[in-house]
Amino acid sequence: MARKFIADLQPGELIDNQTFLIASKDLRTTTQGSLYIHVVLADKSGQILGRVWQASEAMYKILPEGGFVDLKGRVESYKGNLQFIIEAIRPIEEADVDLGEFLPRTEGDIDAMYARVLEILSKIKDANVAAIVNAFVADEERMSLFRTAPAAVSMHHAYIGGLLEHTLSMLELGLLVVPQYPKLHLDLVLGGIFLHDLGKTVELHHRTNFHYSDPGQLLGHIAICTVWIEQKAAEASKTLGKPVSEKVKWALQHIVLSHHAKPEFGSPRFPSIPEALAVHYIDNLDAKLNMSVRAIEKDKDPASNWTSYQHALETKLYKVDVLSDSQ
Repeated sequence: MARKFIADLQPGELIDNQTFLIASKDLRTTTQGSLYIHVVLADKSGQILGRVWQASEAMYKILPEGGFVDLKGRVESYKGNLQFIIEAIRPIEEADVDLGEFLPRTEGDIDAMYARVLEILSKIKDANVAAIVNAFVADEERMSLFRTAPAAVSMHHAYIGGLLEHTLSMLELGLLVVPQYPKLHLDLVLGGIFLHDLGKTVELHHRTNFHYSDPGQLLGHIAICTVWIEQKAAEASKTLGKPVSEKVKWALQHIVLSHHAKPEFGSPRFPSIPEALAVHYIDNLDAKLNMSVRAIEKDKDPASNWTSYQHALETKLYKVDVLSDSQ
């Protein structure tokens, strides 16, 4: 059977001898007390929930989370979403698959986007901000990961190059928004945007699937980058030939620490300078719009004008293109 991607699956379709990535797995119990396996299957086109009924602990243990399986089954529609009922499943080796078929990737040109990021960062005029930013840019290992990392495991920009795409989009928004408020320091906003999610290059692994690393789980990208800024400021001081301004360093650290705005979202500080507020709202705008557009694009229920409930957005989304329909 020819390769069938998740985005192309249809209700009632029978699938045989197809390879998918197990993004996550869980052994659960039905109301009748029997075991079943709940998995999230993935490829580069998206994800689909899968279920193995009448399962066993032995079967559950051999399924490789973050690994690949060959399976047979049928596609069903359940509450407006597709699910895959798995009838046969077996693990296969990573060497036997084309990894390019399993990790979603930005539609943008990574080299061109990175060049544009550097072009915007070159607009930073303050010597202290520029020196810290340039110390990060000179870190080739960190920048290599920055160009390929996702921005999240499953929320916004959750694909290869997603972090770069998200950061560039925010930088472009910063260039548009901040000049409307002349008393804000554009240099701090641009530097803060560049740094705000940079810790995700360590927080998230993305070889075969997107998952949190040990330091990602223990520390999180906010704490990781806050420490990095301290380290890079020391490097920047050598470049400048004098100590980097403590106040500038603190401001950049504060922007990173506060960009999620609330403790329940991971920020230990609420934004307390105008530039931190700007980064927070620009971040939120870009993330939410990315999630909403992709949710509409991926919705598969032609019988409804609405998507399923989007927990991150706290609403369903109206899928009708009202301007096209009005022509």
